[in-house]
Amino acid sequence: MTKYYDVTLPLNDNIRVLPELKSETGQPSEGARAPSKVYRFFDVNKGDPVTMARLELCSHDGTHIDAPLHFIPGGSTIDKMPVETTNGPCRVIEIKDEKDITVKELEPYKIKEGERILFKTKNSPHVYQDRVYKGQWVALVPETADYLVTKKIRIVGLDYLTVAHTEPPQSINKVHRALLNAGIYILEAINLDGVPAGKYEMMCLTIRIENGDAAPCRVILKK
Repeated sequence: MTKYYDVTLPLNDNIRVLPELKSETGQPSEGARAPSKVYRFFDVNKGDPVTMARLELCSHDGTHIDAPLHFIPGGSTIDKMPVETTNGPCRVIEIKDEKDITVKELEPYKIKEGERILFKTKNSPHVYQDRVYKGQWVALVPETADYLVTKKIRIVGLDYLTVAHTEPPQSINKVHRALLNAGIYILEAINLDGVPAGKYEMMCLTIRIENGDAAPCRVILKK
């Protein structure tokens, strides 16, 4: 039988979020986002004629895709992302390093132009068990982001809320800018727990937010 893996985080009132980010100077970022909310304002279980819910979300909450506009002035928006970016063959590569995704570890995989690459690390699944994870996670470093740019992949995914480290502050900016400036979309906050490394068919569509910098999505892997 065909095996499907839903690697999407559910949206709910306990959406995992990053600790407050800092600017490159080390100062807290301006315009901190409000807490996300997913709640029912009508509920048939409470006597209402229908059930309806309201979602108050950041475009980067839950499993989502970053478009170039997220970091690149004038960059392409999420509603312009080609459908083939997120639909087609992909590879799940399991990372053994417990801190960084390094070029040295990736070189044996011989990544090719046009690939869709998802990184499975020790992040899955424990980093999603607390609302805010204050520890360290495995992530891309600037050198590896530059390496992936030379490989001209379509999209890169990681099993954490962000694809890069937030310390030092320059790291998250360098990684995102390198990838997005090259037209490589970034899939964040997938849960690859229980998903073996290997080749899959990836099926994924985002919410079509006009002129959006990012959007929530649902990601299914077909073995």
